[in-house]
Amino acid sequence: MTKLALTEEEKLMHTKTLKTGVFTLALIGAGVAAQAETSWQMTTTWPNSLELIEMDKHFVELANKLTGGDLKIEFFEGGSLVPAGEVFGAVESGTIQAGGDWPGYWAGRDAAFSPLATTASLFNAVDYVNWIQEWGGKELYNEVYGKFGMVYLPYAVTNNESGFHTKEPIRTIADLQGKRLRLSGLEQGRLLNQLGGSQVSMAGGEIYQSLERGVIDGAEFSTPNVDWSGGFQQVTQYWATPGWHQSASIFGVMINKQAWDALSPETQEKLEIAAEANLLWSLAFTERRANDAYKQFKDVNEITRMDDEALAKIQTMANAVIEEVACENPSSAKVYLSQLEYLQDYSNWRSASAPFNLGRNPNGPDIEKIRACATQ
Repeated sequence: MTKLALTEEEKLMHTKTLKTGVFTLALIGAGVAAQAETSWQMTTTWPNSLELIEMDKHFVELANKLTGGDLKIEFFEGGSLVPAGEVFGAVESGTIQAGGDWPGYWAGRDAAFSPLATTASLFNAVDYVNWIQEWGGKELYNEVYGKFGMVYLPYAVTNNESGFHTKEPIRTIADLQGKRLRLSGLEQGRLLNQLGGSQVSMAGGEIYQSLERGVIDGAEFSTPNVDWSGGFQQVTQYWATPGWHQSASIFGVMINKQAWDALSPETQEKLEIAAEANLLWSLAFTERRANDAYKQFKDVNEITRMDDEALAKIQTMANAVIEEVACENPSSAKVYLSQLEYLQDYSNWRSASAPFNLGRNPNGPDIEKIRACATQ
């Protein structure tokens, strides 16, 4: 006989089952919603007017695509959330979750940030990529930034910088005498002083007006395309090459450690993949843009170049400055030692593959001297 009615006990059990199912679905839905709602604010040290910001924007675009909605990074141009010089502190405190940077700006907090950003007459762009990916560089970025409660993903690289844009030509070392030049970098400033010039520090957005008003005699900032975007060709007549002060530069994203730890391992991995993809893209992008900008500068500025003898002298002086700075700070010595060990190790294959190799084997600093300073 077919049962047409449920007993009271069966009705009660049925109701409980439905409620349990609804509650479970609600929890699952809440979990998905919470995951989709994970949102970060990220800014950078660059305003929209400087082309360096394109490397930040490209990383954010890649990261948002790869994370597939697990994480949404909302990007703000430099200065819109906090002043450029305060991005480090904002990420460190957790005011914002992420900030794009050039590590050298924070050398006042730890001298090791300087070689993590650039080197004077030492690494080229490929050297930085090799070192970061395969010779222990990535771990050192996180060791140094980790002291300040941050995770770091290097995600952009440029090859050597332009050089100095000036109102008077700089063709020889003697021409640097008495020149007030905008220049970034701890070692770079000491080196310039020894060459007879004086370092003036200022943000990229202040350079144009300082050149226009004669506050400084000349300036370096970045690669030719970035310098063109800064309008330097409008207020200077000469461009002194090559960029011996910064033979390559690294950029990346500072991430607040607590914000990073709150992500799933899968999302963390996707951000790392985005950073690595951006690193390779940035080199090709900036080299193409630099090449195009060089052609533009040739039409409006006189471009000069220091001879090989002068560059060899600068190399020797740069080596001495690196040794000096490294021996003042064990953390800086550790980074430089790792870089020099890479150069020493890689030199075998680089020499064997000449002239089809990736760059030069520089006659760099005394590795044994820096090794001794790193173990003090």
